[in-house]
This record gives sequence, C-alpha cells and structure tokens, in this order.
Amino acid sequence: MAGDTRQLSADLRGFKEVQQLAYACAEAVAARLKPGITEREAARMQREWLRERGVRDWFHLPFAWFGDRTAFVDFKIPLQFFPTGRRLEPGMPFILDAAPIYRGYTADIGYSGSLGLNPVQDRLMSDLREHRELILTEVRERRSLREIYEDVERLMVRQGHANRHRAYPFGVIAHKVDRVKERRWSPTVFGFGTQALKGLAGDALHGHREGWSPLWSPYKFSDHPPQPGLWAVEPHLGFRGTGAKFEEILVVTDSRDPEESAFWLDDDLPHVRRWAEERAA
Repeated sequence: MAGDTRQLSADLRGFKEVQQLAYACAEAVAARLKPGITEREAARMQREWLRERGVRDWFHLPFAWFGDRTAFVDFKIPLQFFPTGRRLEPGMPFILDAAPIYRGYTADIGYSGSLGLNPVQDRLMSDLREHRELILTEVRERRSLREIYEDVERLMVRQGHANRHRAYPFGVIAHKVDRVKERRWSPTVFGFGTQALKGLAGDALHGHREGWSPLWSPYKFSDHPPQPGLWAVEPHLGFRGTGAKFEEILVVTDSRDPEESAFWLDDDLPHVRRWAEERAA
C-alpha cells in the first residue's frame, strides 16, 4: 500500500471501524442466540443489526452455520454455504460470518462460539492462535501465498485437525478487500454485493496481467509473494463435525521494515482477547 501516509492512515481507520462494527454485531447476535433459532434467523439478525447502524452495502450478506455445518460436513456445492433451517441446540457450535461495507470501507469477519460449553470448539479456537502467528511471520518473510497456505495446512495436520477452508470456492484462505464507491442502491447477486464483486474481478484482471491473484489459494495462481493491500484472512479448522475460524484483515505494504511490511489491522478483537485471557490464566 504505497502512497500518501495520511491517506493510508485515514483508510486504515475506515477499515478498522467497519471491522469493529462487524465484530460488535457478531457478539451482539451471539448473545441473543437461544435453542430453536435457525441459521436463517441468525443471519437475518446480523443483517438487521448492521442495517440499523447504517450499513447499506455488502461484500456478502451474513452467513450462519450451526452444528456440523460449522465444519462444512459434506459441502459440495456453493449453495450449501447459504443459511438453512438448521436449528440451534444446547452445546452446539456456531459460526457467524458477516461482510459489511460502511462508508465505502469493507470488512469480512468470522466469529465462532457455542450455545453453552463445547470443549472441542474451545480447543479449536485455542489452536487457531498459532495460525495467526504463523501467517504474519511468513507474510513478513515474503514467502509465496501458496507456500504459506501449505505451511498452515501442515500445522493443522500436526494439531490433529482438518483444513476446512479447502471447502470454500477455490479453496481460499483469504481474499483481497478494497474500498468501493458509496451508492444509494447496492444490489446483491447470489448474496454477494455487485460492487464488491466488480472490484474483485478488476483485481483479478489487473493481477493476471502482472502475475498475482486477489485470491489466496493452494493453486498455482497464488504462487507469488503477498501483494500489497488488505487481505481478509480466515483459517478454518475442523475436527469430527465441529468447526472454528476467525476472519480479519491483514495489512500488507511495500515497506522494507519487517514490522511495517505486514501487520494485523486490529488486535482488539474477540479471539485475540480470548487468547490473551488464556495466557494470563
């Protein structure tokens, strides 16, 4: 992210604000979940909460997954990602995923929790800490996205878990996010905002010409160093029908200073606070 430092700082504040807003939504909705609520209802609760606070556009509309759907069990086609009538039960894990655009800034977040105690998901969440650290370290080392992806997957295997982000389209662990123009009317197609899709397609075309991709995948088209910009990163672990992930923005710059070359946009997020509490305990 080269350019005027003041503009960069202003942009990062905008992205940070919408990411905080999205996580606040997830925490508020998670606190209201109760037995019998369906995935569709949980997704609608996120959508309504964000719209009440000024969100009018989306990278994608909110998702919610309950039970073994948090691990994408038997997911084979994209339609299976959309919220269903699956009802939440005591002890059941859930994942809330929202990608609002606010004042032209984009966020894409994932929040994992359970209705009551779920030791398996607790373990998965604890193990995700190593993935956040590994990804940042290797991005700063300017390893290729494909190589980092493979190292993340190897870490999952060592931990005894399955890689569930391989079930996403193109097996992506991350994708680029950008600013979009604010418009009064912002339609969606198959749950994805048309402006955001247009921006991603533009990145894909531009990147193809220069040898990089806005999708971070295990495939050859991601065999290049991290491209400067903002990346929504979402390592997703699975174990015997239970899944857990986080999703947040990683900032990549063209700085030669390792600490400035890549950093997580915000450390004041639910999963990061959780790990700090675990360490303190």
